[in-house]
Amino acid sequence: MSRPKPATFDKKKIVAENRRARFDYAVDTTYEAGIVLTGTEVKSLRFGEGSIAESYAEVKGEEVWLVNSNIPEFSHGNRFNHEPKRPRKLLLHEREINKLHGAVARDGMTLVPLMIYFNGQGRAKVELALAKGRKAHDKREHLKERDWKREAGRIMRDHG
Repeated sequence: MSRPKPATFDKKKIVAENRRARFDYAVDTTYEAGIVLTGTEVKSLRFGEGSIAESYAEVKGEEVWLVNSNIPEFSHGNRFNHEPKRPRKLLLHEREINKLHGAVARDGMTLVPLMIYFNGQGRAKVELALAKGRKAHDKREHLKERDWKREAGRIMRDHG
């Protein structure tokens, strides 16, 4: 029997976060994926540069790729500097890739990166969410529900 996965991942330093993703998408499950980077990309990320605001992930064959993420060139890099918007391979287990591929193909789900961070061992990781896009009326309903929960918490706190 396999060991259960932790609910939250060990995040030591968050580099890039896609804050709009939780508003635009209804997040179903999250996965922690490794990311294949070159040396200058790691250095740029350690300096806190990078953006995943417009990026997404896609399954191609047996591999998952992070597309349209921007890691700017390293300022002290030389001629071996990396290309800022190149597709980057994500590292997941084979059964996770099969599960993601099935959900994307069958259920109309989307793979959205939520954040790039460094874990406790200093490795760059991507928190990837399997999500379904929200329509405009769903977004309004989500806002109303969130505001009501916040207001209910205030009322409970004030009136004991």
